[in-house]
Amino acid sequence: MGASLLPAQAEEPHTVTLYAEGLGDTQAVSTSGEKQAPQLDRASYNVYVKPKPTPTPTPAPARSKDAGSGSSSGNSGPVLYSGGGAPAEWMAAAGISEADMGYVDYIVSRESGWNPNATNRSSGACGLVQALPCSKVPGNGYDPVDNLRWGTGYATGRYGGWAGAYAFWTANHWW
Repeated sequence: MGASLLPAQAEEPHTVTLYAEGLGDTQAVSTSGEKQAPQLDRASYNVYVKPKPTPTPTPAPARSKDAGSGSSSGNSGPVLYSGGGAPAEWMAAAGISEADMGYVDYIVSRESGWNPNATNRSSGACGLVQALPCSKVPGNGYDPVDNLRWGTGYATGRYGGWAGAYAFWTANHWW
């Protein structure tokens, strides 16, 4: 049996694009005369712009009754501390050495319990180290870093440093 093999012949590929397919769906528009731009009649539609909401005021935090007299003037009272932080951060920011941090912690824990807004009702002493009067503290007496900086100057000037202030506090329960 004899067979002859013929070379395979492929049809030429037919490329189809979306553009080519869409040409069949096109619509022809013919105009007579000059080209005219479409006219928009503004009376045929309404535009509504939603206004931004008016911000609602937030109430100011309530002042503590035992806030005492601060260094600020007027009836607004002292500017109490509302920031965050921790005692170690406050001491480092105030420039207190690690060697003195134990002394500072001992004194401040007993004076204010590490409450930056602590105020003595009878004397008016304020802040972490109970500065008396509060107006002696440069900046804000209720800011923990300002208060500790002032306390460092006080401890150094009166007791020679925090170790001397600690020794005096343990003997007298005040400084």
